[in-house]
Amino acid sequence: MDRKIAVVLLSGGMDSALCAAIAKEDGYELAALHLNYKQKTQEKEYQCFKRLCDHYSIKYRLSVDVSYLNQIGGSSLTDERMTVDKANLESETIPTSYVPFRNANIMAIATSWAEVLGATALYVGAVEQDSSGYPDCRVSFFEAFQKVINTGTKPDTQIEVKTPVINMLKSEIAQKGHELGVPFDKTWSCYQNSEEACGECESCVLRLKGFSNAGLQDPIPYVKKK
Repeated sequence: MDRKIAVVLLSGGMDSALCAAIAKEDGYELAALHLNYKQKTQEKEYQCFKRLCDHYSIKYRLSVDVSYLNQIGGSSLTDERMTVDKANLESETIPTSYVPFRNANIMAIATSWAEVLGATALYVGAVEQDSSGYPDCRVSFFEAFQKVINTGTKPDTQIEVKTPVINMLKSEIAQKGHELGVPFDKTWSCYQNSEEACGECESCVLRLKGFSNAGLQDPIPYVKKK
């Protein structure tokens, strides 16, 4: 095959959008993977996924229903009985928005699809440095999963896990995305609202802080505070 393909885990958020831009800059033909697990902002995230795919002219698109993550529960993103925490960036406790072992599920599906497509890379927009501290967003997790891929795929399969933003601050992500022309207006980060971002959940606060520290304006709408 003359072309080289990368599967990009494209949630619809700003980190994965930058990953798509970086993968494209690296010369890959993109294959975009999106997961729906009945999270509170599922429809909004899926809409952003489609808009980003259109922007980057991505032909290979796969949206997978993994609503069993909702059935398993344990996260305020999927359980209507749980309240999404307001941001507390000083806390060392993993917030309730953590979906137990979600990235292992996503990586397994991505690896299966990559092997079928003949893809040689998986781009993941996980962030460890400036994040909520999810255990499956650590460098060590992806190093371990690389070993799983090497062990559990065909002998002639060569798939490299790439995490280009994992050690970046949100401000660096915003700045790099600005330089690469990432359409951040087509992304979404809020954990609980789909029309106007709440501005209070950890994801919103980290995003707003990132744009502010980069000296940039976040292009998505937020609830106006009274």
